[in-house]
Amino acid sequence: MNTPSRVAATLSLAVLLGGGGYWAGTNDLGERLGLDVGKPALATPDVPMSAPSGAVIYYRNPDGLPQFSASPKNTDDGRPFLAVRESEDVSFSDIAAKPSKTAEAAETGAKPAERKVLYYRNPMGLPDTSKVPKKDSMGMDYIPVFDGDQGDASTVKVSLGKLQRTGVKTATAEKVSISRKIRVPGTVTLDERLVSIISMRTDSFVDDVAGVTTGGHIRKGEKLFRFYSREIATAASEYAAGRGDMRSSGDAGSALRLKNLGVPQEVIDTIANTRQVPTSITYVAPRDGIVLERMATTGMMAKPGDVLFRIADISKVWVLADVPEYDLASVRNGAEVNVTVRSLPGKTFKGVVDLIYPQVDMQTRTTKVRIELPNPDGELLSNMYTEIEIEAGAPKPVVAVPNSAVIDTGDRQVVFIDKGDGKFEPKDVKLGVRGEDQTEIAKGVAAGDKVVVAANFLLDAESNLNSALSAMTEEAKP
Repeated sequence: MNTPSRVAATLSLAVLLGGGGYWAGTNDLGERLGLDVGKPALATPDVPMSAPSGAVIYYRNPDGLPQFSASPKNTDDGRPFLAVRESEDVSFSDIAAKPSKTAEAAETGAKPAERKVLYYRNPMGLPDTSKVPKKDSMGMDYIPVFDGDQGDASTVKVSLGKLQRTGVKTATAEKVSISRKIRVPGTVTLDERLVSIISMRTDSFVDDVAGVTTGGHIRKGEKLFRFYSREIATAASEYAAGRGDMRSSGDAGSALRLKNLGVPQEVIDTIANTRQVPTSITYVAPRDGIVLERMATTGMMAKPGDVLFRIADISKVWVLADVPEYDLASVRNGAEVNVTVRSLPGKTFKGVVDLIYPQVDMQTRTTKVRIELPNPDGELLSNMYTEIEIEAGAPKPVVAVPNSAVIDTGDRQVVFIDKGDGKFEPKDVKLGVRGEDQTEIAKGVAAGDKVVVAANFLLDAESNLNSALSAMTEEAKP
């Protein structure tokens, strides 16, 4: 058969088959022969689709555009918006993972209870709410908040999954003795109780001055200078004229007069024993120490009150520390102190807090604290700069929590209490002593309470958001 003949035969066969198929379809030939030719073949069996249930939450655009309405509405071309029921709503919160009450009611045959939507909140936790469904700038759906889900406005409820993701950790409040070290600068000063000033009480002539100089060491009883005073000589003569057991009350008065004029007791005893008045009187050092000041000069005329020598015992010294006002509550008398000096590396001097001065400096807002230190070798010199560590804290056990558990906003201090089942309640607390690792809670937390020590700032943000949303909801109610 040639090519034109084959083409003509093929076309004739196609026309015949098409016409036969049309005739079979119009005369229901498939049904007469028992063939299911009218139904399309499915690759998978039919899956029954559950009908939407629950209350109508909102209405959405039939074309899937991000347009929503709380009430029935039509598009611009007149088509109605599609109703979205509770079972159709997509939720990204933890509630979506739980079986809905509608599904449970369908299984049991009970009529599902409708839940009222109070408002829709921002999915990113921002303080933004809406009375109708909407999307944020990134296209995320606002999360519905149902009636009964709020509970306490400030209480935060977190699921187990979120607890693990956010890293929330808790610790138990317990009774402990809190201690910490307050580090402040200080300055070495002389113990004012161990400083002696040598001066005359009457007009005197200085005859001779010992070879001691400013800064030199001197021993108790060592000669300082010799002097002559006409008033002292007169009183000494009256005292020397007395006769042992026959001394009158006037003689005793002469001895007291000599003492009041500043004559050393050793000189008075010598006059009583020898019955002689010395030409000049020797003045000796009243204590061991160093000469801080020497004003006496041979041949000078000393007036009453003139300072001739100033001597200080440096076997004990003071260190004055400037403690900030907010640390004063942690410092107490008798607290142990470690003092170090840069010029004496490797050495630590131990002392105690001797006095807390009763005033605060107006400029620096600090209070001076006096520390007494032994200085047998004289290594600590006056006006040396020091670094001080004061052992501060509460001597008795108090209720305390880790420092990280306290959220201090400046206006208030908050601790989150773990109530169990993922519920966390913020508590306003009153703080006491703050230690290196723990803080005393004077009011608001009891021993044994579980407090949040990690990720509590996230809980605080959520708690503040809940409170704000609750307040907005109350204002929105008629």
